[in-house]
Amino acid sequence: MTEPILIDSHEDLAWNMLTFGRDYTLPAEETRRREVGSLASQVNGDTLLGWPDYQRGKVAVIFSTLFAAPLRRKLGDWDQQSYADADEAHMYYSSQLDAYQRLVEEHPAMFRKIEQRSDLVTVLEHWQRSDTQEHPVGLVVLMEGAEGVRQPAELEDWYQRGVRIIGPAWAGTRFCGGTREPGGMTKEGYALLDGMADFNLTLDLSHMDELAALQALDHYPGPIIASHANALALLKTTGSNRHLSDKVILGLLNRGGAIGVVLANHFLRPDWQEAGGRASVGLDYVAAQVDYICQLAGNALHVGIGTDFDGGFGLQSVPAEIDTIADVRKIIPILSQKGYTEADIIAILGGNWLAYLNKALPEVL
Repeated sequence: MTEPILIDSHEDLAWNMLTFGRDYTLPAEETRRREVGSLASQVNGDTLLGWPDYQRGKVAVIFSTLFAAPLRRKLGDWDQQSYADADEAHMYYSSQLDAYQRLVEEHPAMFRKIEQRSDLVTVLEHWQRSDTQEHPVGLVVLMEGAEGVRQPAELEDWYQRGVRIIGPAWAGTRFCGGTREPGGMTKEGYALLDGMADFNLTLDLSHMDELAALQALDHYPGPIIASHANALALLKTTGSNRHLSDKVILGLLNRGGAIGVVLANHFLRPDWQEAGGRASVGLDYVAAQVDYICQLAGNALHVGIGTDFDGGFGLQSVPAEIDTIADVRKIIPILSQKGYTEADIIAILGGNWLAYLNKALPEVL
């Protein structure tokens, strides 16, 4: 089959850049060599990402996040980007956005921000060139947890600075219930959604509690996705509200949304550590998640890849076939063996996210 591009709908690049000093212009192998025995490898695992690996994996576009944890969920004494209040969240998110700006300004041949449709076209046209094997990776900015938005009036500034997707939750926030902190939408949450609608910002349901997600699906008129979330039905022993119930999946499908399947082992098999560690989970578990969503949808037009690589886990916690993000492509023959056509596989790897971006991105700023 032809070599389809890959679009990854969730990577915490800026958080890693500012927390650990990771340099994503380098190959993952070089970063690992530099980080042997370091704090980064101890608390976040060995990296799976780097620009040369994006090239080998034909990773043309990444939804690159702004992320910080609230103090009550601080990841450790080393976590210097956790916030006490909305002002601190605003500061950390803003500094991460600045980090992306520096990245694209200092390495324009490697990374480019995607803010409007023409930016996407430019990046994709470069990937179609046959006279070079080196292509720029497009970055679509996603705010994970919206605490950096102190007031809905600030949404215009975030939009002008390039934010195109907002997920109201990581843990619970003042906007809604979230992972390990259940609850519905709040008054402030509905106000946030109304403000987002003015700019046609995409709503990301990832990390939202089921009640909040269902309420948001009913209320929000704009584009809706789940950038990195797996189906709860295949993870029944987890006991977590982090995964998507069938009700939420069907609601999202009815809205024409797409879901990025996460490639973290504990999102694929909750007992993976007890069952034999990394060797006990293969890409067949990822294919099962993809297939479950496709069966609910009745087609292959609403699922993609949202690896969440380097997002609190690394090489030690991903399917056995994967050494770097370039190896995500190894899922192609597995999907083919399950009966997925070439067109289906092109859609799953990147086509569905491309269709979403073509609809959701503004034509011009």
